[in-house]
Amino acid sequence: MADDPQPAPATPAPPEDDLVTTQHAVGVGRGRLRYTVTAGRTVLREEVVEDGTARGPQPRAEVFSTAYVLDDVDPRTRPVTFAFNGGPGSSSAWLHLGLLGPRRVVMGDAGALLPPPWGLTDNLESLLRVSDLVFVDPVTTGYSRPAAGHQAGDYHGYTRDLESVGEFIRLWTSRHDRWSSPKLLAGESYGTTRAAALAQHLADGCGLYLNGLLLISSVLDIGSVDFVEGSDLPYALYLPTYTAAAHHHGKVDGELRARVAEAEEFAARDLPWALARGHRLRGAERDAVVARYAELTGLDPGYVDRADLRVDLFSFVTELLRDRGLQLGRLDLRFTSWPDHGNVSRTEEDPSYRALVGPYAAAANGYLRTELGYRTDLPYNLLTSDVHPWSYKEFEGRAVESASALASAMRSNPHLQVHVSCGYFDGATPHFAAEHVFAHLKVPPGEADRITWAYYEAGHMMYVHEPSRVQQSADLAAFVQRVSG
Repeated sequence: MADDPQPAPATPAPPEDDLVTTQHAVGVGRGRLRYTVTAGRTVLREEVVEDGTARGPQPRAEVFSTAYVLDDVDPRTRPVTFAFNGGPGSSSAWLHLGLLGPRRVVMGDAGALLPPPWGLTDNLESLLRVSDLVFVDPVTTGYSRPAAGHQAGDYHGYTRDLESVGEFIRLWTSRHDRWSSPKLLAGESYGTTRAAALAQHLADGCGLYLNGLLLISSVLDIGSVDFVEGSDLPYALYLPTYTAAAHHHGKVDGELRARVAEAEEFAARDLPWALARGHRLRGAERDAVVARYAELTGLDPGYVDRADLRVDLFSFVTELLRDRGLQLGRLDLRFTSWPDHGNVSRTEEDPSYRALVGPYAAAANGYLRTELGYRTDLPYNLLTSDVHPWSYKEFEGRAVESASALASAMRSNPHLQVHVSCGYFDGATPHFAAEHVFAHLKVPPGEADRITWAYYEAGHMMYVHEPSRVQQSADLAAFVQRVSG
């Protein structure tokens, strides 16, 4: 007897938005803010045409976001800021729960870290006071995932990332009737690369013009921070950050900003000249440059000489405090830990990331589930390597950069303003590299007045340092108010 035919597997139901809405308040008295939070995944669909026949929009990805909208305010005049972090591979939890949102992580700081399980507290300096907020997790980060039957790798690259994040912004703006609102983007680290490119992509793609960009720990040209054979530029641009770190750890004396200014002058003039000389730099001339480099960085002159004046970040963080049995962090050079081997020549271990990841993972998972009521068994990918290899095929044979996209956006939109936040102890996106890139931005000199700068005595996530967090919150709020009219 023949076996009964097996039923065909059921076709899975198409994905739907799964959004959860809750009401909250922060502050007391006349400063109390009442707001609505909507958290969950939005389905992104794309038009599909096969053999000349349109199949209509098909689900491709489900993007997680957390949106904060102030109650009892006319949304047509209320600014809205779309925020994301970088990586690539990072969720938006860092900006969300460290700086901009109405709740923030309590974790302590370098040298005074609190023990687990940490906690959350009201953020009375939240940017929500002056702008609605939408935190976006790109595909594979946070709870964002490709739709069933589709590849996550389709979104793991420069252009597809822009397209998906840009489409989410367009969709949210349309569904919430916010086309008449002032609009800004806030990005951190690779999120600044994304934000600069999105300013052009949104304007060209759907006519969505921005009022402002908040670029936190800016890197608009990866070549400015990438230590590769044949490029001396990062060796010079990193030196002022080495001086700041050496000052913090007692290897360089004097006043911090004055010593950093000395290092900037050296890194802008004498050091590039010396590096360009190569083997032609000899004798007393070489000795003078080596001595000045060592004085500004706290490194031993012999070490600097053997490194041929080319000390990359991973060597510096390993060498500076070797005599104390310590290594420095990368994201924040104020943090230290002990290396697994005392004689290692260079390390890519990051004590600052190790200190940050636990508090932020606990905060994101707990806050989204308990306070906002979004429940899922998916892991929240705070910062994942699953997005790698990240595709930069558009830049084959040249450095990855979005400075040209920003210049294009500024030409198209004469009202677009830019704010750049820098941390002196940031080893991932050093401030002098950001200055270098903006100094070469292809805009007329007068247009550079549309770019404002702020500096903090902190690292990549400068809001970990409490005085910097408070000042930065005020600086960002003032910028948003100014550019929003």
